Amino acid sequence: MLGRITRESALTAWRAASDAGWLTDETGLLDLGSTTSVLSTVGSIADLGAVVQIGHPSRPDPELEHALLSSPPGVQLVAASVVESDWLWVGPSRGASGHTVVDEAGMRDCRHRLRAMGVNPHLVPTTMPIEDRISLAGVDGMLVIERDAVPDGFVELPGSEQLGARPLWYGLVRRVTQSQITEPSRIWLAFGPTIDHRGSLHAVLGSIADVGFDLVHLRSHPTHDGPHVFFCAFDAAASAEVDALLGMFSSRSVAHRILAVFPSVVATADPSALEPRWQAP
Repeated sequence: MLGRITRESALTAWRAASDAGWLTDETGLLDLGSTTSVLSTVGSIADLGAVVQIGHPSRPDPELEHALLSSPPGVQLVAASVVESDWLWVGPSRGASGHTVVDEAGMRDCRHRLRAMGVNPHLVPTTMPIEDRISLAGVDGMLVIERDAVPDGFVELPGSEQLGARPLWYGLVRRVTQSQITEPSRIWLAFGPTIDHRGSLHAVLGSIADVGFDLVHLRSHPTHDGPHVFFCAFDAAASAEVDALLGMFSSRSVAHRILAVFPSVVATADPSALEPRWQAP
């Protein structure tokens, strides 16, 4: 069985799971509630998995990182799949000029492009039926909706092509007893010195460099207890490399947890890569 987050697009999550071969039946994806609820449920029910949007293998969604680190032991992402977005901007006619209604998944995936198009949409829950969205939009209103869900009589509007055909990354969450790295994989790892002190991060990063990992992601976040937790991502060729790093962490009293192992997802270009202009020397 597979589930999903309530605000997630059932159509896109299903497409990602189908393309990746994660589906075991045709019963659809169970609505398991919030992200926290989904991870908790996966951690408590054997053979239950969930499909979640992950951001990007090189740029994890911060909220998902936090939720994974707070989830029951053994819950982690075990695979990743990328699909193209299929959002459209539609209305009852090509000349429609009312306000636009979009759900939570559509806003997450399209907000930057909608803003660039000058569209200020009305946000509604993903669970709102299409008929209610049409009623809310009004006689001349418009919708941001996935291609397979476009209502009868609605047509694609000029500029709609800007919303689709962009990569969306999804991950499969499972409860595992031990992380398995049997081929080159992208790893998400959280770690934190048990006691913060000047230079503690330097020693930890030195351990990572000693093993030979190049970080593609590093972010810190405070904890209630005081010491910061760090989230990172890197590519590993085999379990022995990761085991060596975790062994160094344990010897230095550095708490740690693997959050994701994505087989065959390595050296993945980040679409948000910057073109920096540094201060002149």
